[in-house]
Amino acid sequence: MGERFVVIPVDTRGTVAREGEQFHAVLTDQAPDTTNGCGVAGSSEREDSVVEQQDSGAGVPILEYNREPVKYGDGVPKENSPFINNSDHDKGNSYDGTNMALFEEEMDSHPMVSSLLNKLANYTNLSQGAHEHEEADENEGPKKKTVKSPQMGTFMGVYLPCLQNILGVILFLRLTWIVGTAGILQSLVIVGMCCSCTMLTAISMSAIATNGVVPAGGSYYMISRSLGPEFGGAVGLCFYLGTTFAGSMYILGTIEILLTYIVPKAAIFVAEHKEDEVDALLNNMRVYGTCCLVLMAIVVFVGVKYVNKLALVFLACVILSILAIYAGVIKTIFEPPDFPVCLLGNRTLQNHAFDLCMKTQLKDNLTVTTKLWSLFCDGPDLNATCNDYFASNNVTEIQGIPGLISGAISENMWPEYGPHGMLVEKNNVTSFEGSDPAKDIYLPYVVNDITTFFTLLVGIYFPSVTGIMAGSNRSGDLRDAQKSIPIGTILAIATTSFIYISSVVLFGACIEGVLLRDKFGDSVKGNLVIGTLSWPSPWVIVIGSFFSCCGAGLQSLTGAPRLLQAIARDGIVPFLQVFGHGKANGEPTWALLLTAGICEIGILIASLDSVAPILSMFFLMCYMFVNLACAVQTLLRTPNWRPRFKYYHWALSFLGMSLCIAIMFISSWYYALVAMVIAGCIYKYIEYRGAEKEWGDGIRGLSLNAARYALLRLEDAPPHTKNWRPQLLVLLNLDSDQTVKHPRLLSFTTQLKAGKGLTIVGNVFEGTYLTKEEEAKKAEQNIKSAMAAERTKGFCHVVVSSDLRDGVSHLIQSAGLGGMKHNSVLMSWPGTWRQSNDPISWRNFIETIRETTAAHQALLVAKNVDSFPTNQDCLGEGTIDVWWVVHDGGMLMLLPFLLRQHKVWRKCKMRIFTVAQMDDNSIQMKKDLQMFLYHLRLDAAVEVVEMHDNDISAFTYEKTLVMEQRSQMLKQMHLSRTEREREIQSITDESRSSIRRKNQGATETVNLSQQASTMDDTQEDEAQLIHDKNTASYAAANDKPDVGPDRVHMTWTKDKLLTERSRSREPNTNMAVRDLFSMKPNQSNVRRMHTAVKLNEVVVNKSQGAHLVLLNMPGPPKNRGGDENYMEFLEVLLEGLNRVLLVRGGGREVITIYS
Repeated sequence: MGERFVVIPVDTRGTVAREGEQFHAVLTDQAPDTTNGCGVAGSSEREDSVVEQQDSGAGVPILEYNREPVKYGDGVPKENSPFINNSDHDKGNSYDGTNMALFEEEMDSHPMVSSLLNKLANYTNLSQGAHEHEEADENEGPKKKTVKSPQMGTFMGVYLPCLQNILGVILFLRLTWIVGTAGILQSLVIVGMCCSCTMLTAISMSAIATNGVVPAGGSYYMISRSLGPEFGGAVGLCFYLGTTFAGSMYILGTIEILLTYIVPKAAIFVAEHKEDEVDALLNNMRVYGTCCLVLMAIVVFVGVKYVNKLALVFLACVILSILAIYAGVIKTIFEPPDFPVCLLGNRTLQNHAFDLCMKTQLKDNLTVTTKLWSLFCDGPDLNATCNDYFASNNVTEIQGIPGLISGAISENMWPEYGPHGMLVEKNNVTSFEGSDPAKDIYLPYVVNDITTFFTLLVGIYFPSVTGIMAGSNRSGDLRDAQKSIPIGTILAIATTSFIYISSVVLFGACIEGVLLRDKFGDSVKGNLVIGTLSWPSPWVIVIGSFFSCCGAGLQSLTGAPRLLQAIARDGIVPFLQVFGHGKANGEPTWALLLTAGICEIGILIASLDSVAPILSMFFLMCYMFVNLACAVQTLLRTPNWRPRFKYYHWALSFLGMSLCIAIMFISSWYYALVAMVIAGCIYKYIEYRGAEKEWGDGIRGLSLNAARYALLRLEDAPPHTKNWRPQLLVLLNLDSDQTVKHPRLLSFTTQLKAGKGLTIVGNVFEGTYLTKEEEAKKAEQNIKSAMAAERTKGFCHVVVSSDLRDGVSHLIQSAGLGGMKHNSVLMSWPGTWRQSNDPISWRNFIETIRETTAAHQALLVAKNVDSFPTNQDCLGEGTIDVWWVVHDGGMLMLLPFLLRQHKVWRKCKMRIFTVAQMDDNSIQMKKDLQMFLYHLRLDAAVEVVEMHDNDISAFTYEKTLVMEQRSQMLKQMHLSRTEREREIQSITDESRSSIRRKNQGATETVNLSQQASTMDDTQEDEAQLIHDKNTASYAAANDKPDVGPDRVHMTWTKDKLLTERSRSREPNTNMAVRDLFSMKPNQSNVRRMHTAVKLNEVVVNKSQGAHLVLLNMPGPPKNRGGDENYMEFLEVLLEGLNRVLLVRGGGREVITIYS
C-alpha cells in the first residue's frame, strides 16, 4: 500500500477546482513516497503535513469538535459540521451522487463515512506543551503554519527519556550506602520489590495507553479518563506534588555533590566542632538550594526550549557515568584502584586531617608522632595522654576497593543496621574496648548520620525507580504511541532493573563494607564512594552525576507546572483555575510560581534522606491508581476496553496495586496516611464542588456494575419491617414557565431523608412526547436545579402523557427499578381546588389517593406546604403533634423520629394524641401507649383525648345540607360561571329560610344551647359554602352511575348537553332548582361531617400552636359520586391548622419493637 492518494476538490457539477477557487478539502498524506517523483502532485506538495485551509470555517479539527460540541456538533447548520467536507453554501442540500438520497435528510447529524475516515485516520495528538512553547517563541505572530506529523519513534521518544528519568541521584549518591547498610541480600529484596512494582505498573499503563488514542498528558490523563474526575484530580495533584518534591530532591542532590565533592570550601557555614557538622551541612543545603531553585525557575521561565535541547546532554552524562562504573568494575579484576581506608582497631577513621595511617613514624632515626596522634592525644609528645581506645588498638590500612575477585562479597552479604551515631566498624577484626563508644563519636570516626533500618531504606531507594511515565508524557510527539509506549517503557524498566540489580551485586563484590557504609566518603578523603570505583577517574561520576541532577531538576520544574496547568484547565478543582493561565504563548507562569514555592519546602527540609520518602508516597499513590484503573476496566469488561497491548491481566494489576500499598506502609506508615488523607480530601472536595466532567470513566462503570448486582440481589418481596424506610415519590407541580411551584416540598423531602431511602421527584406533562420533548427537558433541568438548591439527593423523572391522570398513574406504577421502588408518595394539598373552574384537579388528587391505596403505598399530603420551614431555618422549642386515630402501619410514629434527626426539627418535642370513645378506659389506654412507645424506643409525651357521642349539632346538619345541595344543584345545572353565581345568589335567601324551618322541626333532637351559640358561625359558613366560586362540576361521563335511592345520574351526550344547556336558561328551570331545598341530607354524610367537625375542634384545641401536625388521612368514598363531599370533609377536618401532614399508611407495618 505504498501508493499516494491525492484528493482533487471538485464542485457538485464534477468540475475540477481551478486555481484560486475556494474549495475546502483537507489533503493529508501519511504514507511514504514510493513513486520516485512520478506522483500526481509535485515534490513540494509531498511533505507529511496538513495543507493549510483557505477558509477557516471549512473544517474543524476533531479534537476541537470534541471540546465544543455545542458549537460544532449536531443540530447546527451543515457548514459548521466537522464531518462534512462540502461547504458550498449555495448547494448545502446537494450531495455527490444520488445513491445516498435515502440518507440525505440526516447528513447533518450522520456524516458519510467517506468524509469522516480521512480525519479519523490522520488524527494527531495534542503536542507536548514545551514543544508548542518553543515554536511560539520562535514564530511570533498569528500567522498560520503547517502542523508537522510527530516523527519520534520508540527509542528516542520513549526508551531514552524513561532511561534518563529513572536513573538519577539515588544511584550515584545512595545506592552504595544502601548496599553496605542492608547487605546484598536485603538490597536485592529492596531493588526487586521496587522494580517489580514499576514493571507491573508499566504493564497496566501499557494496557491503558493502548486502549485508544492517548493525547499528551501522561498519567494524569490516563487516570482521570479511566477512574473519573474525582480520582483523576486527587491522583493528578498527588503526582504533581511528587514531581515537585522530586525537583527538591534533585536540587538537594546537586548541592550535596557541589559542596561535598566538587568545591567543599564553598560552604558558607563551617562546623567548628564535629557535633555541629550536620547542622552546618543542612544550613548550606538550604542556602545554596534556594539559590539553585531560583536560578532554575528563571531558566524554565525564560527559555523552556533550552531545557529540552539540553535533555540529550544530561542523558549522555548519565549513560557515560554508568559505563564508567562498569568499566571500573572490570578494571578491578586486573588492577584495583588505590583508595586506602584507615582503621583504628575495627573502627573506620575520617582521613581528612591526616595523610599517614599510623600513630608514629621514623624520621631521621627518631620516632615522631603523626597528625593522627594529635587527633587522639593531648599533644604531639610520645608521653602525652591519649584516648583509651587509641592507646589500646593498632592502626591498620586496608584497600577500599579490593576488587571483584577479592571475596568481599561474603562479608557484605548481611545487613549492618544501627542507630544514629553508631561507629562504622569492620567485621572480623578484633579490637580492645576502650572508653564508652558514645563519647567517641566526636572523634574523627566515621559514624551513622541517621538511624538505619530496612523500611527507611525502601523509602529512600524507591525514587530511583520512578520516571516510568516519561514516555506517556511525550505521547503527543510519538509516531505510533500505541506501539512505542509499551515497548519503550518496559524495555527501559528492564534495562534499569538490570543496572540496579547488577550494581548491587558488583558494589558488594568490589567495595569494602566499611567504605560502602561511609555515606559521604569521609574515609577516602571525601571522595564520592561510587566514584572511587569508576574508570578512568572519579571525576567522571562526580561531573556526570552533577549534570544529571541539574537536568532532572530542570525537567521536574518544567513538567510539574504543566501538569498543574492541565488539571486547572480541566476545571475539576475550582480553586486551582487561576493556575491554568500563563503567558501569551501558554507558559504556565502562575503554576511555575506555585511549584517553586512547594519545591522550596522540600529544600528547607534540606535532607535528601528525608525528602525521598515524601515523594515516594505520592508516586506510589499514582502507580497504585494506574493499576487500579487497569484492573477495574478489565474486570468490568466494558465494550470500550480493547487494548492493543495484550500481555496484561487483572491479577497482575491487583498485585501491582497491593505492592504499591505495601511499599507505602513499609517505607513510612505515617507519610502514607498523610498522603492518603490529602488525596481523600481532594477527592471529596472535587466530588462536592467540581466533579461535573463526564469522561466515560471506569468508576462510573464500576458503580453501574455494583448497582446492577445490588438490584439483582434485592428481593422482589417487600423488605422486612426492620429494613423498611420511606422511599419517596415526590409529585411536584410546575407553573407555566416549568418552574417548581412549591420548592418547600423538596425542603421537606430533604428533612425526611434521615431514613436514607430512595427519592424520585416526578412530574407529568400533558401532551405527546414529540411535541412536548423540549418542554419536558426544560422542566427536568429546572427540577434538578431546584433539587440541588434544596439539597435533595435523588432522581428526577418527567413523564409526558396524553392524559394527566394516566401520567400520574404511570409514575406511581413504574417509577423506580427492581427492588429500588418507592413505597410512599408525597404531594401537596390542592389548596385552590374550590377556586378552580375545572374539577379535574381535585378529581386527579382523589384518584391518586385511590391508586396509592391500591398499590399498597403510603401517602403523605402536606397542607399549606409553602409555610413549611426551609433547610436553613431552625425551629425553636415546640412540638410535633401526632394524632393517632387509626392504626395503618405505624408510619405516624416513624415520621416524627426521622424529622427530628434534621437540624430544622431537632429541638422539637414529640407528642402523641389518641382518641378514646365512651366505652374505652382512658387511663389504661395511656399506660398501654406509653409502654408501646417505650418498646419502640421513641421519646414522646402521650395524651388520650376523649370524644363523647354528642348529638349532631345544627351547625353540622346545616353544613352537610348546604354541601349536598350545592353538589346536587351543580350536577343538574351546567351554566357558565357568571350565570351559576347569579343563580346561586338568587336562591341564597330561600336556602337560609328553608334550613331554619328544618332546624325548628328537629328541635326535639338538637341541643338548643349549642344551636344558639353557633348560629352566627352557621350563617357565615353557610354563606361561604353557597357563594364559593370553586364549585364542582357535574360528574365525569366515565364515572360509574350512582344506583343509590337518593341520587339520579345521567349519561351525557353532546346533544343532551346542548339541550339541557338551553333548557337550563328557561324560567321554569329556576323552579326545578328550588325544589332542591325540600331534600333531606344523607345520614351517612351527616355522620362524616359530624366526625370531621368534632375531631377538628379537638385537634385545634390541643395542637393549634404546634410546629407540625400529623394526622391520619381518611380514605375517599368508594362511590365516586361523593368525591366533592370528601374534599369538603377534609377541608373541615384541617380548618384552623397551619402546617399539617396527612398520612395514609400502605397497609403494612413499618416500625417494630424487635431488634
